[in-house]
Amino acid sequence: MENTTQTTRKTSAASLFVFWAYVLIPLTWGVVNTLTQAMKLFG
Repeated sequence: MENTTQTTRKTSAASLFVFWAYVLIPLTWGVVNTLTQAMKLFG
């Protein structure tokens, strides 16, 4: 059996913030847009 070592890197707060902004901004826009269109349809 082969021994493998795993190295871990510490993720910087800035890159974590950029990643979550990259995910959450389009997601939020999509949810708001969907709700706006639904209100027009059912309102």
